[in-house]
Amino acid sequence: MMKYLKPVNLFQDLMKSNPLERGRLLGLDVGDKYVGLAVSDTNNKIASPLSVLVRKKSNIDLMAGDFQSMISGLSLSGFVFGYPFDRRRSSPDAVQVKLLIDDLCKTGKLQGVRYTFWDECFTSKNVELLLKPLDLHAVLSKAIVDKFAAVGILQGYLDYVNRNLKLK
Repeated sequence: MMKYLKPVNLFQDLMKSNPLERGRLLGLDVGDKYVGLAVSDTNNKIASPLSVLVRKKSNIDLMAGDFQSMISGLSLSGFVFGYPFDRRRSSPDAVQVKLLIDDLCKTGKLQGVRYTFWDECFTSKNVELLLKPLDLHAVLSKAIVDKFAAVGILQGYLDYVNRNLKLK
């Protein structure tokens, strides 16, 4: 089972670990067809685009395997899922995030992986607005949007937790 932690708690746990063994964080922008990925630097201050995974019910085992490889290959310590915190209504995007986590848990491949949620409001929309003048092919544009939306989610999280850690 994957383990949910509150946003600040995930980062505090990370900072308690030995600096030489301290892992990085993976940001995820979950859509119904694709999952955009971003990774933090080793100091957990800067997010960079990583890749986009195709999301299908039939490839959840492959996706979980990809995450396993990333955990070891990139020394990941936790996942930061973008989540639409809309208090006025339930969102289909929120359901997509929860379904992905449930499906990943069912594979049994991500035992003990710690994760949290971070508000993804307007991350995709902001990237789309930046790309619009470039007039890119739709497929290329979508891949860039997904990756950089994940960067926006993870960078927002990193900025918040790093700022709050300094205040304490």
